[in-house]
Amino acid sequence: MIHHVLLACPPGAEDSSRAFYVGILGLTEKPKPPALAARGGCWFTGYDVELHLGVEADFRPARKAHPALLRPDLDALADRLARAGHPVTWGDDDELPGMRRFHTADPHGNRLEFVAPLPDHTGRSAPGR
Repeated sequence: MIHHVLLACPPGAEDSSRAFYVGILGLTEKPKPPALAARGGCWFTGYDVELHLGVEADFRPARKAHPALLRPDLDALADRLARAGHPVTWGDDDELPGMRRFHTADPHGNRLEFVAPLPDHTGRSAPGR
C-alpha cells in the first residue's frame, strides 16, 4: 500500500494548487507537520489517496510520469476540469483493459490520469461519457 504520492510544483504555487486540488478535484487540504511546512507546498487527501505538492526550485512539470487515481465520478470530474479550462484527453478503453480513463494537467503542467472500472469488470454500471 502506498502512503502518498508527491508531485513537484514551483515556488509560490500553493494558492493555485489549492484552487485546483480542493476547488476542482474536491480533495481536502491536510496540514503539513510544522517541520515540513516551512519548505512550502501543500498536502491533499480524499478518494483514498494522499497527494503532496512539494516545492522544487528548478521545477519542470512531469509530462509523462503521473499518478493514476481512481474516481467514481469520472464524467462529472472531466466536465468540471473542462469547464475550468484544463485539458481532458480521453484514452481508448482498449489500451487499459477494464478501465475508462482520461488525462489532464494540474495548473503547473503535471500530468494526472483518472480512471474508473468499466461495468463488466465490477458488476456495477459506470456512467457513459
